[in-house]
Amino acid sequence: MLSISGQYLARYRRLTTDTGATLPVTGAQRRFILVRALDPTGRPDLVPMFFAFPRGTVDLARLTAAAERLAALHPVLRGRPGVVRGTPVLRVAEPRVPVVRVPRAPDEDAATALRRALRAWAPDGPPLRLFLTDGGTGGGTEGAAGAERYGPGAGREAEPEDEVLAIVLDHAVCDGRSLARLVEELGVAYTEGSRAQPPSPSDTAAELTAYREAVLLQLDAEERAAAPEALAYWGGRLRAVRDRAPAPRPGAPAPGTLPSGSASALLRPPAGTAGVPFPELLDACRAAMRSLYGPGHVVPLGYPWGGRPPGAEQLLGCFLNTVVFPAATGPAPSGAEVTADAWWDDLDRADVPFDAVVHAAREAGSGWSGRLDGLLTVDDARQRPPLRLAGVEGREVHVDGRPVRGPFALSVTQGRELRLRMAWDRAVLDDDAARAAFGALTDRLRRPAPTAPAGH
Repeated sequence: MLSISGQYLARYRRLTTDTGATLPVTGAQRRFILVRALDPTGRPDLVPMFFAFPRGTVDLARLTAAAERLAALHPVLRGRPGVVRGTPVLRVAEPRVPVVRVPRAPDEDAATALRRALRAWAPDGPPLRLFLTDGGTGGGTEGAAGAERYGPGAGREAEPEDEVLAIVLDHAVCDGRSLARLVEELGVAYTEGSRAQPPSPSDTAAELTAYREAVLLQLDAEERAAAPEALAYWGGRLRAVRDRAPAPRPGAPAPGTLPSGSASALLRPPAGTAGVPFPELLDACRAAMRSLYGPGHVVPLGYPWGGRPPGAEQLLGCFLNTVVFPAATGPAPSGAEVTADAWWDDLDRADVPFDAVVHAAREAGSGWSGRLDGLLTVDDARQRPPLRLAGVEGREVHVDGRPVRGPFALSVTQGRELRLRMAWDRAVLDDDAARAAFGALTDRLRRPAPTAPAGH
């Protein structure tokens, strides 16, 4: 019997012709497209990056030409996520990239103006858009959400004499591995200016073929990963999971529409730590969920994991799967050692696509809807180039208050320290309760980390 990915590919082939105008999507893209289709407003998940430049640095016409050269080369940047008779697809359109100067109202700072621009995002337009506004971000630079990124200048604000450039993508067309390449190529195309030639038809065709082949390789990997024993594992692992976040208060705005609350902290990893202590982060999220939702529950926490399938080129796209961690909240915390043991077992089946995992859990008797009550993302800032426009290096800054999809999201950036940023949906979680949960999370991380389990 075909897996969900196999069934999807069979439906896709029945619905479309191999003309290049419509492309199949990965399991990660299926999740984002279907979540958007089920949202009453049709809003997508957005991945923004914000860079401060000295005022007058950015030439909008030159930036537009550079961005559209990238969109002409990379199929995913001119793709339009859609659903054809219940089947998610990516429609290939013209390489148009809006680059918009956002005027500030008299009472606005740059952060407020950019939040307003993102709220007005038209769901059916291009997946890559750029926004430029003047002035410092004021108090709006402390925040986190979903797949956010934080660079070496994390926590620094834009100055009043700066202008802030927002590079924003629909999450259905990008993952963390895409962002570094996009930043580098955009800077190169901008620096070349009028000397740059558009990609040749042969280059465009080759990139389209490579992208389609990478997606097909990913779907094949997903089908192999969703073996009966792997589905049985996830069914048993998630059988006790339920949605735990409270419903919005009567009369409150819909979830994801209010400016988010936020908190942040810096932690120094223990001496000799080579990377992010991921099991400890999961255990700390367990402490936060216990604070938020009470003891005795099993709460769904999601985190991105994976990469391009073997044999695929390192091209732009969305390939990272969302893995579900069932965070048991008590009655007493179980400790990072137990968390690590379970996490290593999960990673052996981390390629099973999210929709297949949800189906397996429900088949096993879980009442879980598939909604995540928390999200954890980790970014290594040391592996990312800065954005340079004609020799001027932008400083990455952050804009808080952007709506989050889900009760809370924790973003962790690895540099010399670990920077933690938590954002929460104020339509669902009270500020005091969310800050207490963030305190429980950071307290857990400040405890001495145990040694990783033997054999892993």
